[in-house]
Amino acid sequence: MDRQDPMGEAPDAAAFEAVARATIARLPDAFRAHLGEVVLLIEEEADAETLADLGLEHPLELTGVYHGRPIGEKSAFDSGAMPDRIHLYRQAILAEWCETGVRLDDLIAHVTIHEIGHHFGLSDDDMHALEEAVAD
Repeated sequence: MDRQDPMGEAPDAAAFEAVARATIARLPDAFRAHLGEVVLLIEEEADAETLADLGLEHPLELTGVYHGRPIGEKSAFDSGAMPDRIHLYRQAILAEWCETGVRLDDLIAHVTIHEIGHHFGLSDDDMHALEEAVAD
C-alpha cells in the first residue's frame, strides 16, 4: 500500500480500513480487549461541525478524530450515549502522505493509534510507545 502507480488512483476507503484494522489487530491484548464497542469510520474529510468544534478551518488540517469519552472517564450513567467513534479522514491523510513522503500504511497506522490513544486517555509519549509496539 505504500506505493502508488503514478497513473493510478489513490487507495480507497476500503484499503484505508484494512490498514487501520490490521493496526488494531497488532495491538497488545490489553488494548484490543477495550476496543470492542469503538466504531471505526473512514470518511473523505471532516464535516464543518467537527472542524468548527476543533477550531480548524480546512478539512485537510484534520487526519483523524476520536469522538467519545476516554475509558477512565466513563461511568454507568453513560448508557444511551452514542458509541465511541474513531474517524479517519482519507483526503487529509493522502495530503499528508504527499507532503511528507511517509509510507501511506505507516501514516494510516500512526493516525489510527493516535486516535486509539485518545480513547485510552494516553499521553503523546504513551501513544508513541504504543505505535512502536505495533510496528512491523
